[in-house]
Amino acid sequence: MNIVKVIFQKVDRAFMKLEEFILSFSIILIAIMIVGNVIAREVFNSGAFYFAYEVSKFAIVIATFMGIGYAARKGRHISMSAFYDFAPFKVRKVMMIIINFVTAIIMFVMAYYTYQYVMFEYNTGAITTSLQLPRYLMAVFLPIGFLVAGIQFLRNTFVNFTKKASDKVYLGTDAVDYNDDKDKDVKLEDISSI
Repeated sequence: MNIVKVIFQKVDRAFMKLEEFILSFSIILIAIMIVGNVIAREVFNSGAFYFAYEVSKFAIVIATFMGIGYAARKGRHISMSAFYDFAPFKVRKVMMIIINFVTAIIMFVMAYYTYQYVMFEYNTGAITTSLQLPRYLMAVFLPIGFLVAGIQFLRNTFVNFTKKASDKVYLGTDAVDYNDDKDKDVKLEDISSI
């Protein structure tokens, strides 16, 4: 195996684990802040979690925009697939390549514009009300998320040109199209195990 490919796979795996950690931590943080705020306010009649709204908002922004790339990697984005589902294999393959490539371009354009927004926030010097943090710190995850998503959609485009995709359509780098599953019949034992 090529040493560059091995290094790329290790970096990719490490980045995926980092994405999973960031997403998990953000969701857990949102839950802790919201529940803690409700308990502090309603049970103890305290404003101890006065910063809960800002921390939750920060975590939602992180989870949303870092989640774009992760969902692209896993092929889990919402799609309007009425035409796609009924198309023959070659048409679906071409459609997926075009969809991923155009989406990658849109993500890179959005990364550029959100970077401009982050620079605007940075130059204004605005701060958040509760934590007194610079507002650009929240916005910095927007261009990062769009950039990562653009890279993932480009990878999704290229994976459909590889040898492993000769008889399959890939929605994500490791996600085979559900239309390519050979065993689509539902068996009685599949239903009885539910």
